Amino acid sequence: MAVLKVIEILANSKDSWEDATRNAVKEAGKSVKNIRSVYINEQSCMIDNDSITHFRVNVKITFEVK
Repeated sequence: MAVLKVIEILANSKDSWEDATRNAVKEAGKSVKNIRSVYINEQSCMIDNDSITHFRVNVKITFEVK
């Protein structure tokens, strides 16, 4: 039986929500090992002068505790 833990991460990107999600996993991976999955909880954008400047995601990352 595996023990899994979930953490919540906020991340952003100038390019896309997908890139923001990759950034979240990359940063979490620096201190958390055995990442199993990521769930996108929320998406949003920052706007300046009628243009999107940043894509933001709030994700839940599941990892195995050994």
